[in-house]
Amino acid sequence: MTQIQTKYIDIFDKCKTNEGYFGDFRVSEDQYFVSPVLDSVPGTVMSFNGQDKIMWATNNYLGLAENEDIKKIAVETAKEWGVSGPMGCRMVSGNTREHVLLEEELASFAEKESSILFNFGYLGIIGTIASLVGKDDIVIMDKLCHASIIDAAKLAVSDPRNLRVFRHNDMNSLEKLLKSVNKNRKGGVLILTEGVYGMTGDIVKLDAICDLKEKYDARLFVDDAHGFGVMGPSGKGVGEHFGVQDRVDIYLSTFAKAFTAIGGVSAASKEVVDWIHYNARTQIFAKSLPMVYVKSLRKTLELVSSGHDRRHRLFQVSQKLSNGLRELGYFVADTPSPIISVYVPGGDLQIGLHWVRYLRDNGLFLQAVMYPVIPRGLFMFRIIPTASHTDEQIDTTLQIFKRLRDEQGLKLNVNLSAVDRIYANN
Repeated sequence: MTQIQTKYIDIFDKCKTNEGYFGDFRVSEDQYFVSPVLDSVPGTVMSFNGQDKIMWATNNYLGLAENEDIKKIAVETAKEWGVSGPMGCRMVSGNTREHVLLEEELASFAEKESSILFNFGYLGIIGTIASLVGKDDIVIMDKLCHASIIDAAKLAVSDPRNLRVFRHNDMNSLEKLLKSVNKNRKGGVLILTEGVYGMTGDIVKLDAICDLKEKYDARLFVDDAHGFGVMGPSGKGVGEHFGVQDRVDIYLSTFAKAFTAIGGVSAASKEVVDWIHYNARTQIFAKSLPMVYVKSLRKTLELVSSGHDRRHRLFQVSQKLSNGLRELGYFVADTPSPIISVYVPGGDLQIGLHWVRYLRDNGLFLQAVMYPVIPRGLFMFRIIPTASHTDEQIDTTLQIFKRLRDEQGLKLNVNLSAVDRIYANN
């Protein structure tokens, strides 16, 4: 009897290929387009390749990364606590009154009974969702949800059939799924969505989702990373923007955007937060958030809460830059958030990278997005304004985009149906 020889492939063989995320850039050891080295503190001007660039790619929405009061508290706290204290997880030796006070203040700001800190927003999303979803529960998420939500959903559901996806911001698609799962459901239903979609700048139809989740007896989780501190009259996020914060069951955000720090928070009713506290593995088995962040965040929250002028300036910068780009002939998506998405025809990678290099060589640093994130045939410049940007920097940016248009011969007649597919019904 002849034995069949089995060829065993080394698990590291894939590392020798150009497969995986950004494979070609990895193989070429690129640090210009992917993982660029920026040798300066966050601000409106940063050093790249030894030259100062006007920075349009950090999520420092309110300009608080430059705030001297926050820096002073961080320095004083680091002198007292170092970067390690407190040591241990919250449930053993890492809990302090400062952590508890920050959670109470964040819960009040989010208009919820209680909140729980996490070391990163990513871990907050995974820990919160995985701790709540049981074997018979069903998860329904927006197609454009962030990778952290996708990872959390896949981790949480034991049966892949219990994970459903609805078309981006499409309420008909969501309602069809809710009707379908309600026919034979054995457990609960959790809807997952973002507040502000950070890549494209559009926002969730939160009032409509609240109506549907109540109609079909579901619960709602909102990751408002890009809306927290930014959206709404008081900066409380998309829930406040729509006037439905009390109808959001679980409100989560990271501190990595407008709060310019590290960490995350989930806010909900006390009994739900208590459950998360005792069941979220990413919190139970993780070291406590260092005090240098906790004390700094308490000051940051104070500034965000009183930050009407900063938010006003943020949206003023966004509007002025958007209007100027439109006057130059560029297609800029009309979204309620301050994120600026500029679309140009052309799906060729090398041409798009050439345009990015042109902008960076001429003094601007921003992000570029192509297929598969957006449809083929489109190229997107993603611009993140901040409250700290000056009118002079806006004018300089517009001059450089004008030169890009003229010197590179950009064709600006965008296929509107392709853009609509991004925002309406992916």
